[in-house]
Amino acid sequence: MVVNERPQKRMKRRITADLNDFFTFPSSSAEATGPFRTVVREFLSNHALVPPPSSLFPHLMTWQILFRVGDAADQLPATTASVDGPDSPFVCLDIVEEDVARSRNVYCDQCRVVGWSGHPVCGKRYHFIIKADGNSIGGYHKPCMCCGDVVHIYESKCKSCNLDASTDDVEDWVYNQLENTTHLLHGVVHSNGFGHLLRVNGREGGSRMLSGCHIMDFWDRLCKVLGVRMVSVMDVSKKYGLEYRLLHAIIKGHPWYGDWGYEFATGSFALTLDAYNLAVEKLSTLPLSTFLAQCRFPSCIRDIILRYQSLSERELLNIRDLFSFLIKLIHDAPKSSSRGDDAMSKKRRASGVLYSWTKSDVECVEEAMVKVLLAVTGPNWVNQRNLRKAIYKGQPSDLLDYSLNELGGKIVAEGIFVNSRRNADGNFEYRLEAGSASNDSSTSRSLSEENLILDIRFLYELMLHPQTMMKDVPQETRDLAVSCAEKLLDCKQFVKDYKPERMSIKDASLTCLLCRVEFTDESEEYFTLDPPPELIVLTNATVSDLKVAASKAFQDVYLVLKRFQAEELVDYGGVDESTQVKKLLGSAEYVRVRGRCNAKSGWSKFSMERGMERWTVECSCGAKDDDGERMMACDLCGVWRHTRCSGIPDSDLVPASFVCQGCKNLVPVTQNAGPCKDEVVAKVESCSFGNNLAGPPDVR
Repeated sequence: MVVNERPQKRMKRRITADLNDFFTFPSSSAEATGPFRTVVREFLSNHALVPPPSSLFPHLMTWQILFRVGDAADQLPATTASVDGPDSPFVCLDIVEEDVARSRNVYCDQCRVVGWSGHPVCGKRYHFIIKADGNSIGGYHKPCMCCGDVVHIYESKCKSCNLDASTDDVEDWVYNQLENTTHLLHGVVHSNGFGHLLRVNGREGGSRMLSGCHIMDFWDRLCKVLGVRMVSVMDVSKKYGLEYRLLHAIIKGHPWYGDWGYEFATGSFALTLDAYNLAVEKLSTLPLSTFLAQCRFPSCIRDIILRYQSLSERELLNIRDLFSFLIKLIHDAPKSSSRGDDAMSKKRRASGVLYSWTKSDVECVEEAMVKVLLAVTGPNWVNQRNLRKAIYKGQPSDLLDYSLNELGGKIVAEGIFVNSRRNADGNFEYRLEAGSASNDSSTSRSLSEENLILDIRFLYELMLHPQTMMKDVPQETRDLAVSCAEKLLDCKQFVKDYKPERMSIKDASLTCLLCRVEFTDESEEYFTLDPPPELIVLTNATVSDLKVAASKAFQDVYLVLKRFQAEELVDYGGVDESTQVKKLLGSAEYVRVRGRCNAKSGWSKFSMERGMERWTVECSCGAKDDDGERMMACDLCGVWRHTRCSGIPDSDLVPASFVCQGCKNLVPVTQNAGPCKDEVVAKVESCSFGNNLAGPPDVR
């Protein structure tokens, strides 16, 4: 790697008073003063620093903004406060300005699946990233790709292993940072103001100081002040190891992102907003009496529901009431003070494995525990460890944990119950006592955060998740519940419209217009070119000024329109060029401009975010476009269909050959199956901008 000179040492900055507070910047009352394409440049100029290493890759210019996290930084001595590391009281926001024409990833998979695939390719993409390790993408150091030791970005060789890293290797490292799934925040906005929230990782996702709500509040304020137009998010978030878009929809009627104004955009498998809302209503209002009236239900289910009904000050009537109450208890519950409990909780959360045992397994273990307690003489207590050893005999660890969690307060016989308490060592112990279970014995253990999470996971699996929902429910009710749950899980795309065109204009000389263009080019490859309207802000403008501004706006934003020239205003062809726009258009908010594209030969590849490939989607579910789900093309007609709708579960491999129902009676199957669409364009399980779709963020 050839370097002309080493960078100068950066000036040491004051690390407290000079930094903006992450929790309040930008101001919630601030508004955009123009379109995103211009406001983002002003924002970077006013607030961001450009580190010298960014000059290595001018097509990946990295800007940096450092924030303090509340008052945490002010409480540290200036000599000890560090801006690096996950425990630092500072947050580094990287803004990577990506030159799309020279990028490795020209097309946007997120645009394709959210319904923006017809947008022309923008010239710039702005990535807003907060790394989990507290460092910056544009910093001076990077890990060696061989041994992992820290290497200065201007050093070509690692001092530890002598690996000679080329400029291409360093560029690979930067692109890998854009595809990293551990970032606390990763949002990307195209220069036309349409963006995607790719990643939010709160405390469950590895953040030490910022919760998911903190990060979302910051992102929402930032989008508002930058004049972002619309932002999509693929909600595959998890919380407590559960699909949070299902759990939150049951509780609040919308996904977690809906708390910030994100609304239903497109549903997979042709689902509509009406279908989504109906599924939410039917599943969330399913009465709890359904699970209490049937004697065939496992006693543990009834016991859990009855326990929380007795604890609640208001009546719990349906599934929404029950899970809302559980979430409130989790938020209010004290954290576990036992190291053993913490370790056990972390192990369960990391494994993601839920309960695989049955009603009879639970009853068998409970019966064995009671027999051990009956054998104890006098007022002696049996600690958790000894009770566990006495009945272990190869039982699953999670089954024993669950049974011990539920043992305190259990009624053994009339007038006899299991009492539990925490001893001086912080461990629980049990004994049988005469009388009725007190609130302390029956609830002190069950209301810890860990046990509440165990309960909500257990109830979620048996009452909400379509694949594990209990079969003891009446068949008609179960079919309805499964159908509704599947619909909610199939709705992943949500969008927020910031409506920057409605910004308040106090200057009477300003005119704010949404400008749409029409093309007069005769070339067929530009007939389908249909960019969204661009926001234009003019001062005392004439018709001539409007044409110039429209030409410049579309030239700045889209690669295929670098030579666009506006020639006339549609419906105002005979108007003099010096006519004032305000007098001509009055209170109109839209204007149409006709002109020529004048694109260079070969620039047609930038015509649409979907790329050069052409496909036809016609699935039995009603889908007419790519929705991000796995699809497969018929070997004969080439039409794409969901593998799931074709009777192929997502867990199964794509068959060697596939012919749709319409072609089966026409030609015998002799060819191999067409490619699988998720293998061609994206896989939902990983997060790789331009190559793959976003993976599941943790949002706590």
